[in-house]
Amino acid sequence: MITKTASLPLTHLLLAIAVAAVWGSNFVVIKIALIHLPPLLLATLRFALAFFPAVLFLKRPAVPWFHLAAYGVLIGTGQFGLLYIAMERSISPGLASLVIQTQVFFTIGLSMWLTSERVRPFQWVALALAAAGLLVIVAHGDSSATPLGLILVLAAAFCWAAGNLVARAGGAVNMLAYVVWASLFSFPPLLVLSVVFEGWPAIRAGLAGSEWPTWAAVFYQSVGNSLFGYASWGWLLARHPAATISPTALLVPLFGMSTSALFYSEALPAWKLAAAALVTSGLALNLAWPQLRRLRKLPQH
Repeated sequence: MITKTASLPLTHLLLAIAVAAVWGSNFVVIKIALIHLPPLLLATLRFALAFFPAVLFLKRPAVPWFHLAAYGVLIGTGQFGLLYIAMERSISPGLASLVIQTQVFFTIGLSMWLTSERVRPFQWVALALAAAGLLVIVAHGDSSATPLGLILVLAAAFCWAAGNLVARAGGAVNMLAYVVWASLFSFPPLLVLSVVFEGWPAIRAGLAGSEWPTWAAVFYQSVGNSLFGYASWGWLLARHPAATISPTALLVPLFGMSTSALFYSEALPAWKLAAAALVTSGLALNLAWPQLRRLRKLPQH
């Protein structure tokens, strides 16, 4: 039986940071893959490789097929299909890595709507901070974030949140196996949408024009982002409280914006840094406030 601990050993902390680095830098990798591949085709390839050959080595989790189908469609078609379309030409990798984190607030909102739970005051403050950050982005909208790009990424974040609730309803399962088997329901609809909206000529041209950096980017998303990321995150959550692990996820936008600035020379003017500070502060407040309240109630020794 595994005992969860409130403190992270150095190796576990480094692993959590590594996951955040992989998830954050993946936005730059997506941009590399989109140079040659249409967005829906890219999403198709990502989830097809996440499914096979890993499915040969992982037993299907003990959840209804409906759960796997719902999660696969929401995360594959909803989250990443919309995200890739937005990132093709409507939002920069750095801002996409920041805006997608609003899934936290969508998750809370959907959960409270389903349970009729009231929003607590600190959550309103956290939401206001994040909303102020988004308004800063809208007010300074340029080629790094068009209104369409912002709407698409917010829609992707909503789909991610809905997928979170579906996964939570599945109970305590092997999350790596869950992601792999759910991918069975991600790539078929993505392929159909790619054929309908992108067309065979664009698909053929994308596949023919792709060189090793493109395929390395697809492999990185499938194996690094999906399999390594989820497996490592699930392994850490099995050994430590969620409140101990979750704060490291706040590093994702930091890695996303810094790698975008490094590899794509994405400008980081004051308004963009202010937006990042507001959104991240909202996320941090929402995460940290319950833990601080709990610590204050602990007996003093």
